[in-house]
Amino acid sequence: MFGLEKPGRSGGFPNMACVGDFNVLSSSIPATKVELTVSCRNLLDRDTFSKSDPICVLYTQAIGNKEWREFGRTEVIDNTLNPDFVRKFIMDYFFEERENLRFDFYDVDSKSPNLSKHDFLGQMFCTLGEIVGSQGSRLQKSIVGIPGKKCGTVIVTAEELGCCRDSVLMQFCANKLDKKDFFGKSDPFLVFYRSNEDGSFTICHKTEVVKNTLNPVWQAFKISVRALCNGDYDRTIKVEVYDWDRDGSHDFIGEFTTSYRELSRGQSQFNVYEVINPKKKGKKKKYVNSGTVTLLSFLIETEVSFLDYIKGGTQINFTVAIDFTASNGNPSQPTSLHYMNPYQLNAYGMALKAVGEIIQDYDSDKMFPALGFGARLPPDGRVSHEFALNGNPQNPYCHGIEGVMEAYYRSLKSVQLYGPTNFAPVINHVARYAASVKDGSQYFVLLIITDGVISDMAQTKESIVNASKLPMSIIIVGVGPAEFDAMEELDGDIVRISSRGKFAERDIVQFVPFRDYIDRSGNHVLSMARLAKDVLAEIPEQFLSYMRVRGIKPSPAPPPYTPPIHVLQTQI
Repeated sequence: MFGLEKPGRSGGFPNMACVGDFNVLSSSIPATKVELTVSCRNLLDRDTFSKSDPICVLYTQAIGNKEWREFGRTEVIDNTLNPDFVRKFIMDYFFEERENLRFDFYDVDSKSPNLSKHDFLGQMFCTLGEIVGSQGSRLQKSIVGIPGKKCGTVIVTAEELGCCRDSVLMQFCANKLDKKDFFGKSDPFLVFYRSNEDGSFTICHKTEVVKNTLNPVWQAFKISVRALCNGDYDRTIKVEVYDWDRDGSHDFIGEFTTSYRELSRGQSQFNVYEVINPKKKGKKKKYVNSGTVTLLSFLIETEVSFLDYIKGGTQINFTVAIDFTASNGNPSQPTSLHYMNPYQLNAYGMALKAVGEIIQDYDSDKMFPALGFGARLPPDGRVSHEFALNGNPQNPYCHGIEGVMEAYYRSLKSVQLYGPTNFAPVINHVARYAASVKDGSQYFVLLIITDGVISDMAQTKESIVNASKLPMSIIIVGVGPAEFDAMEELDGDIVRISSRGKFAERDIVQFVPFRDYIDRSGNHVLSMARLAKDVLAEIPEQFLSYMRVRGIKPSPAPPPYTPPIHVLQTQI
């Protein structure tokens, strides 16, 4: 069948991304996998005697050279202008990466896998973030690409694959274990191993030691299903029982095997295991066992993910704050960090675009407050550490990242760079908004781009400690050659930030120096993708830590939407 195989690829339908220079970024373990389902309505009809026979071809774009590569194809559906494709595309999803997608549609006329032999029906461009960030993770867009023709619409739905999100809470006890210690009873503990494809075993959990007993009851412990059996419910799980010794030469009592499927039956006669010591069994004819281990409880918990909240309608609100202090240099001089080069973005513009273009997919109205600090404002020259880049303090919102860029460039022409470098006012500005919506429906991300040494360290620390109780995160990008030691302190990765003896409830600050991302070969696209990846990678976990601490569960996603099929009236 056409579409099942692609020339030059072995093994049928290619549902994983190609390996190429995209790998530069994606070396980390995917946060999650999403499954994309594609439907179309009112496609162009290219067949004379019947309706089109459509197929969808998905392309992904390499970050460095912008080359489009085929990712996979759906099946062909005969004789319809309203296909609901069955074959899905399964993709790795990273919040912090911009994954450009292109969906091409063809009317299939023969068995040839060569797309140029078929009629083009149009295409749709979007990002993976746009699909995930749409209401209910369902994006509807017009198909374009054939001038003067209405090509219909495409609906793409993203569904997170949930098999790897379960954790299990288990508790075990044992009875009549072998006595191993000369003076007292044994000090037993359990070691759990999952089996690998090649028959070897990998340790995945150790219980605590229960001292001086042959009938221990261990504390309940939580482990992810992925760690316990790699999601394979019938894979062997081996459990070894040891007697703890202070010198580390723990005595082997015995072992037993089970599987996730067996354990999931819970407390029952099936989950009482004989502990066998193979050496003893081989030597002693009357050997029965070295005791028994019993499962007392087994509880499955499904971890909620970042995407569950996004799908339930949580909005990410993005605010940008730009440093207008004099240390940046005169904007009309090429040496200035604010220099407006007509041919290339300056460091402020690059950082803003890199981070903003990803976050904007998760904000439905695409209206972003843009602030400046450290400048003298017209007409009276007063110094402000919290002014609207668009000149409207009542409504500092700009439309889209392009709107923020325009407002930034306009401000450079009207304000006077001054000082000092105070962060607290812009942090408190966003915190006021975040404090008014603590129900999980909104989360705030503040991007501060600065060139220098901070002047209000004590006040900023206090602002961050207060903000750590709110639904917000702060990203700081340091531009220029200055020393950024103080920023590392604000980042709090090594030592949790504190103010007046109070520690931050969560780590909410991520700092990176822009100079670490300057690509020596001049490939700014790749270097900015790396910058965005590093500053945004912590946001989903910071977001989840707020929701967990507050006990906020995701809202249910809106019901799946099936678009109506419009019957086109033909005039006779």
